[in-house]
Amino acid sequence: MRIILYGGSFNPPHPGHVAAAQTVSEQLRPDLFLVAPDAVPPHKELEEGSPDLEARLALCRLAFRDVPRVEVTDLTLGRRGRCYSADTVAALRERYPDGALLFLLGTDMFLSFEDWYRFEYLLTQCELAVLPREEDELPAIEAHAEKLRREYGAAVTLLHHEPLPLRSRVIRERLRHRLGSDMLDERVYAEIIRRRYYDALPELSWLREKAYAFLKPKRIAHVAGCENEAVMLAVYWGEDPERAAEAAILHDIAKKYSLEENLQICEKYGMINDRTELACPNILHAKTGAALARDLFGVDDGVYEAIRWHCTGKPDMTLLEKIIWLADYIEPTRSFDGVETIRKLAYEDLDAALARALAMTLAFLREEGGEPYSDTVEACRWYSQSEET
Repeated sequence: MRIILYGGSFNPPHPGHVAAAQTVSEQLRPDLFLVAPDAVPPHKELEEGSPDLEARLALCRLAFRDVPRVEVTDLTLGRRGRCYSADTVAALRERYPDGALLFLLGTDMFLSFEDWYRFEYLLTQCELAVLPREEDELPAIEAHAEKLRREYGAAVTLLHHEPLPLRSRVIRERLRHRLGSDMLDERVYAEIIRRRYYDALPELSWLREKAYAFLKPKRIAHVAGCENEAVMLAVYWGEDPERAAEAAILHDIAKKYSLEENLQICEKYGMINDRTELACPNILHAKTGAALARDLFGVDDGVYEAIRWHCTGKPDMTLLEKIIWLADYIEPTRSFDGVETIRKLAYEDLDAALARALAMTLAFLREEGGEPYSDTVEACRWYSQSEET
C-alpha cells in the first residue's frame, strides 16, 4: 500500500496546496493520500488569532475535497506541544505497518531537513517526495538530495510541478482588508468569512453576489440604492462606510420569504416573536435577515443590530442603525410624497430626518388600517422629543 503524507499548518489551505496535492496524486498514484494539518507546527509559530486545528481540519476538507484518494486526517489532534513529523510517522506506522510511506516536502522544509527532530528516523521510515516552489530551486534541491542519499541512504524523489505563487501569510493579510476571495477556494473563503477567521472582512463584490442570490430580481435595485445611500450617509456623518455597505447589502436577505418560512428561521435561531411580528412578515424579515447575516456571513453585533432594526426603528439608535434605517427609506428608487424633504434633511440633521420619517410611516400605517409596531411608536416619540429639545 502506497501512502503519501502531506503535513503543514494549512493556515489557511489555498489552491497552491491543492495544486501540489493534485500533481503528486497524478504522478505517484498513491493508494491513500493523507493531508495532516499540524496542531502546533514545529518550525514556526502560528500567527496569533489563527483558527485552531479542528477549524483548519474543516477548511482542509473543503479545500482538498476534489483531489483523488485524499483523506484529511486528525492525527495531530489532542497532542500537546509541537507536532513533530516523527511522531506523526510513528502513529502512521502503527496504523499501516507494511505501507510504503512517502513524505511530501516543499523546498524550504527539504533543504532544512537535517535540522528536524529525529530526521534520521524519518529517513528510515519514509521516502521523501520533494516539490520545488520555483524553477531556480532545482539545483539546490538536487544537490541536497544527493547529499542525503550519500550520507544516509535516503530515498528521495523529485517531482515536476509548476507552483502557484500563493503564500498563506499574504492571504491572511489580504483577508483583513476585504481582499483575497480570488486566492482561495470558494467554499473555503465562504467558511472563513462565516467564522471571521483571521479577522477576515468580506469583499463587498463577493457579498453582493451572495446577498443578491437571496433576492427577487426586482428588489436588487432597491438594495443597491440602499447601499449607495448608506455609504454616502456614513461618509457624511462619520460612520465606517464599509460596515454601512455590509449592513445595507444584507438588510433584505430574508425579504422574499413567506411568513411560514420566516417563522421557521425564527425557530431555528431560537427567536421569540410578539403578536405584531407574527402577523406581519414585512417586519419579521428584518429580524430573520439579521440572524441569517450573522450565521452565513459572520456580521458583527453592530451590523447585526442595524439589519435587525431597519424596518421598525427603535428609541436611541446607534449611528449605524440610523443610517441603515434612513438609507432604506430614502434610497433613489423610493418615490412617495415627502421623500425629497427627508432626503434633504438626512444630510442636515439625522435625528430630525428620523423624526419626520417615522411620523410619516406611522401616519401611512394608520391610513392603511395597519397596527403600528410598538418600537416604531416609541422611536417616533424619542426622536420627536429630541427634535423639540
